[in-house]
Amino acid sequence: MAIIRRLLHNEDMHDIVAVPGGRNAFLVTAGTTEQSWVDLNDPLLLEFEYVQRVAEVLEAVILNRPIQQRIRIVHVGGGGLTLPRYVAARRPHSAQLVLEPDIDLIEQVRKRLPLPANSGIKVRAVDGLAGIAQMPDDYADCVIVDAFEHGCVPPDFATASFFTDVRRILHPDGIMIMNLTDKSPFGWTRRTFAGIAKTWPNLAASAETPVWKGRRFGNFVIVAAADKLPLDELERAISKAAFPHRLSWGEALKRWIGAAEPFSAQDAVSSPKFVPWQ
Repeated sequence: MAIIRRLLHNEDMHDIVAVPGGRNAFLVTAGTTEQSWVDLNDPLLLEFEYVQRVAEVLEAVILNRPIQQRIRIVHVGGGGLTLPRYVAARRPHSAQLVLEPDIDLIEQVRKRLPLPANSGIKVRAVDGLAGIAQMPDDYADCVIVDAFEHGCVPPDFATASFFTDVRRILHPDGIMIMNLTDKSPFGWTRRTFAGIAKTWPNLAASAETPVWKGRRFGNFVIVAAADKLPLDELERAISKAAFPHRLSWGEALKRWIGAAEPFSAQDAVSSPKFVPWQ
């Protein structure tokens, strides 16, 4: 029992580990899970594949807007603040708000991985559901949902009501980007996508090809918008990925979602957890 208690406790513990090789780069871990990868010398260098996919969407839809337009991005989930650092480097003076309830993690990141002066990044110690609910209508250009608890996406971030609230705080031309993880037969992801499809008319989702085929556990990155998405540009970007990826949208994505019903606040559950020995 003592061993079990220690293992459970370790799942709640964060650590920041220097990456070998003399670089000023660090891994933020939660238990045995690698949560974030941060290069303090080069915030544009993104190590994790799914983070690269999110950045490609940002480049295609948000970061290419006229430079005189100050963009506002809300991040649900903080980690090592990899994406906020990326945006701050690409578009200085952007207004970014990070919703991260783990105060211990926030303090560790501030101490070990300090943000540059005048980064425009503000971190609020509040969970994403409450933080979004407190925001006014028409507040943000983009909401990025990348939040995990014990290695799973919490049920609060899978419901149709959550997505409705996210759309409420977005500008009419704003977008939501969400990172989630699942394994075949993807029942949780299909229901989550169904809730997103109920809220926005235009969706596109990317994942590594073996993940789409159900061969292994992995990340899905979905982008949702009221306006049409730059699908050609997103396809060109994903074609350059180090590992084969596929972008799905339109009728193909609808068929993949199938008859799945959106989660409600009453029946929502966490996403499946990665178990390496299964």
